Amino acid sequence: MAAGARHESLLVEGTLEDVRVTRLGAGERKWPGALAGDRGLSVPRVRAGLAEREVADVIPYRKDELARMDEAPAFDRETYKRRNAVERLVGWLKEFRRVATRYEKLAVHYLAIVQIAMTRLYLRRHFANTA
Repeated sequence: MAAGARHESLLVEGTLEDVRVTRLGAGERKWPGALAGDRGLSVPRVRAGLAEREVADVIPYRKDELARMDEAPAFDRETYKRRNAVERLVGWLKEFRRVATRYEKLAVHYLAIVQIAMTRLYLRRHFANTA
């Protein structure tokens, strides 16, 4: 986990190093095909790291970046819209007080709490109407 004062863009490199993606019929690929993020990830270091790994960035440019460009680069709005699923998941996870407040001091303990919360969400969503 990052300290509260660290910017999320500093964590992209390490997170990508921990990712393994398996695609049906395509075998294992080290990194995802695309990464969608908010404007907070719109920094040259992140974009360069994604390009190095051949990961498409679906990150909107900040207004100050667009002002320095002659023309706005292409942006995949449809893919970007799908990131709301992750935002909703984070919202659901924050229903669990221990996840939202991060009482756990060790990352391994916090991860365990997140996994328990996700399991409870899964069970609640898939078995709530069966009785």
